[in-house]
Amino acid sequence: MTQTTRTEHDSMGPVEVPAKALWGAQTQRSLQNFAISEDRIPVDLIHALAQIKQAAAIVNARLGVLDDNRRDLIVKVAADIAEGRHDDQFPLRVWQTGSGTQTNMNVNEVISNLVSQSEGEPLGSHQPVHPNDHVNRSQSTNDAFPAAIHIAAAAGIQHRLLPEVQRLSEAFASKSEAWQDIVKIGRTHLQDAVPLTLGQEASAWRDQLSSARNRIETSLQELFPLPLGGTAVGTGLNAPEGFADQAATELARLSGLPLVSAPNKFAVMASHDGLVNAMGQLRLLAVSLLKIANDLRLLACGPRAGLAELHLPENEPGSSIMPGKVNPTQCEAMAMVCTQVIGLDAAVAMAGAGGHLQMNVYKPLIGFNLLQTIKLLTDACHSFRVAMVEGIEPNRSRIQRDVEQSLMLVTPLAPVIGYDKASAIAKYAHEQGSSLRDAALELGYVSAAEFDQIIDPAAMTNP
Repeated sequence: MTQTTRTEHDSMGPVEVPAKALWGAQTQRSLQNFAISEDRIPVDLIHALAQIKQAAAIVNARLGVLDDNRRDLIVKVAADIAEGRHDDQFPLRVWQTGSGTQTNMNVNEVISNLVSQSEGEPLGSHQPVHPNDHVNRSQSTNDAFPAAIHIAAAAGIQHRLLPEVQRLSEAFASKSEAWQDIVKIGRTHLQDAVPLTLGQEASAWRDQLSSARNRIETSLQELFPLPLGGTAVGTGLNAPEGFADQAATELARLSGLPLVSAPNKFAVMASHDGLVNAMGQLRLLAVSLLKIANDLRLLACGPRAGLAELHLPENEPGSSIMPGKVNPTQCEAMAMVCTQVIGLDAAVAMAGAGGHLQMNVYKPLIGFNLLQTIKLLTDACHSFRVAMVEGIEPNRSRIQRDVEQSLMLVTPLAPVIGYDKASAIAKYAHEQGSSLRDAALELGYVSAAEFDQIIDPAAMTNP
């Protein structure tokens, strides 16, 4: 009869582990003790931890605290994990110990068992590589886990999110240029205001995203310094001299990021202000995206009984009961993503403030929310651009009609005839249902020639 489990041991005694699982006793205990929701530690964080194990093994061997054979064995299997070849072996939930110890040990155990498997040793034997003595050498969860968050977040932001935000900003830049000659009515307080061009309106969306991108890029500077080498509380106990700097150098090589060793590990380990700041900048991006999505949704409302200044791409039917209805679905999806991100930021802020003394015990939450946010915003920006923004077209006839009917074209008359008379013209035109021109002439405040010279909507967009 085939055995379904095997017995593994940790410092607390024996634990039954699924026979074919590559994890060990501590991972199994966590699975049993923290069966909370289905939220798993993000694989990006696992991959970053695996890179840390690679770097640590290389440096430990160089500094004489790990033999070359074990170094090579650890490096090989850790590289496989970092490339995503064993993602199914990391089943732990986010909601575990606040240090992330069980996840760190999950990685250590899988590396140990993969080495055992490759060397013909039984799973759980810890031969020839022990999860603590060798894989975790010169490290503590307290410095390795936040370092992994730094690496995973920085990589996600730099390699995926920022390029997508840039592409979305460029899409609005293209629209701004194409729409520069389209004079439209502005709106303040959702009421008619003086004209601007549709291109000028789109330039605001472009620059909102550009500014958000710059702020996020600046926040990366706080993610590149790593706490690795601080071990338990920041002192570097049990790590050989030089480990921190050399490990950061190796991680920079492995990740392609400009990583360095944090000069003050106490600060980076006792608080996670850099992570909180990065999350805050992502929240600001979400705020900008939500405003843009709402602007587009409002400008496209209709098609006959709303503003209807823009035609959004028609991607799918909008109603199960109203035939022919098409909804601004990309705007709605973006709005939900942004709302979620704003909520996740609140949790990260509370988590950042919740640490005590040398330990913040909200690390898995911070890592989960930050990496989830990066993924949400990256995917949402891509979908928003490809499925909507690039296909937006102006409704030129509707825009022109609204400009011609606007009462706020009276504004340039105010410096000439005074605010009160200009206001009287607008009020009279509104009450009579006449044009501004007719109202001005009927009231006798300006001549026809004067009106035509002063009231030029296009000129009002670039005074």
